[in-house]
Amino acid sequence: MNRILITSAIPYINGIKHLGNLVGSQLPADLYARYQRGRGREVMFICATDEHGTPAELAAAKAGKPVDEFCAEMHEVQAEIAKGFRLSFDNFGRSSSQRNHKLTQHFAGKLAENGLIEEVSEKQVYSHADKRFLPDRYIEGTCPNCGYDSARGDQCENCTKQLDPTDLIDPRSAISGSTDLEVRETKHLYLKQSALKDKLDAWIDTKADWPVLTTSIAKKWLHDGDGLQDRGITRDLDWGVPVKKGDEDWPGMEGKVFYVWFDAPIEYIAATAELADELGEDDSFWQRWWRTDKGADDVRYVQFMGKDNVPFHTLSFPATIMGSGEPWKLVDYIKSFNYLNYDGGQFSTSKGRGVFMDQALEILPADYWRWWLLSHAPENSDSEFTWENFQASVNKDLADVLGNFVSRVTKFCRSKFGEEVPDGAYGEAETALIEDLTAKVRAYEGHMDAMDVRKAAQELRGIWVAGNEYLQAAAPWAAFKEDPALAAGSIRLSLNLIRLYAVLSAPFIPDASATLTEAMNTDAAWPDDVAAALDTLKPGHGFTVPDNLFGKITDDQREDWQARFSGTRD
Repeated sequence: MNRILITSAIPYINGIKHLGNLVGSQLPADLYARYQRGRGREVMFICATDEHGTPAELAAAKAGKPVDEFCAEMHEVQAEIAKGFRLSFDNFGRSSSQRNHKLTQHFAGKLAENGLIEEVSEKQVYSHADKRFLPDRYIEGTCPNCGYDSARGDQCENCTKQLDPTDLIDPRSAISGSTDLEVRETKHLYLKQSALKDKLDAWIDTKADWPVLTTSIAKKWLHDGDGLQDRGITRDLDWGVPVKKGDEDWPGMEGKVFYVWFDAPIEYIAATAELADELGEDDSFWQRWWRTDKGADDVRYVQFMGKDNVPFHTLSFPATIMGSGEPWKLVDYIKSFNYLNYDGGQFSTSKGRGVFMDQALEILPADYWRWWLLSHAPENSDSEFTWENFQASVNKDLADVLGNFVSRVTKFCRSKFGEEVPDGAYGEAETALIEDLTAKVRAYEGHMDAMDVRKAAQELRGIWVAGNEYLQAAAPWAAFKEDPALAAGSIRLSLNLIRLYAVLSAPFIPDASATLTEAMNTDAAWPDDVAAALDTLKPGHGFTVPDNLFGKITDDQREDWQARFSGTRD
């Protein structure tokens, strides 16, 4: 299909994310979006900030700001960091937008019409000091099972026992520390997911090409224990999408908002509508991506996310879409990722352990991080970031293999032939290389189409290596002394190789790609015919010698960074 809709899991608003979050969704989604655009396909790449829920309110309170102001500021911060990493979103929206309010209320109304919403009375803990109901995880106390004094109302971290808030001994508010708590009855809306279990099960069975990680998590939620459970979709909070049944008030639900995990995935649709508003387009602009009755039946929809988000995207969000009874586009493929760990342990937002996205860009340009993270993406198992591995990969792959090739070819050509492509014929060695590269490029395309990120990175590196091996064997610096025409042929091919590298590498390292494209004074057309692509720069075509593409990471830098990011964040 020539129309590709891509969404990456939307990052939460309450802080700057670490590199593990980046490689788990946004970065591989950007890789795929850039590749598909490079192949000439129409792409809609959507992300947003996830702005509702208790953590947003608490983060705002900690910052001493109204929650709407805090979210607006953090959205700008996250948007700027995304630009810094060259994430090529068509729109980076906000789940607090009016578009998302209206769409969320619309879906809730349709689900209610179809008998898939149930009102449930339940008991919840109310804090008089905080003047609010407390979600389970914001109640702390002593575990009745093991005596741990900081157990949460949903689970004891010490003994892992599942708990209810009323189980805790001496419960207190995790927000204020107050023990002035009361159990009150409150009503909430539940999405009757269990009624859609068989439909969801059958739908997932049709996705034989999905990663095992994705389907195994979905099947576990569908079938383990009592199977797929109905799920609360409202909360007693001030900040969020007000509960409405479409455009109408919902009796008994006054003062409540929709649960963040109900409205957040709907923001994928809303963010596309936000883009239409921004561009001054009508609703047909976004509906052709999202409604199969408005043209979305020829769209391939791909989602990218970490494994913790899989249940909501394989079950809850599809339940919302299916349950509406309307012709909304369902996801075609879900690319899920395991976790990236950090230097012998885990990234920790609370402890400031690991490299966070803003810090990463302060010490090195985006391409360094993009290359390492994507070439080590945690696809089939968790992977680990270590500074030693990062240094070795950057120095060898980027500086030695790619950067050194570009530098040697362009500087040698300038010194012997000037800053233009020399006139030289291709011989047997060049023909053999073109044949080898044709196979490699087709394999690279196959891995990219299949979203096999690490295999694609390995194939791309192999393409760079093939050029280096050719240059070493051709040795134009030696051939020039005896046969300048022979040297001219190998340099002509090598300059065309630089252009090929620029095009193929753009999804991984877009800044370096742009530098090479500009230096070669050329376009970025995809090499459907590799032989023709390697004859694009004709004799006499002018170029410039680019600055050194990648600097090497020194041992002193590595040791400094390893110490700097080992524990606390200012």
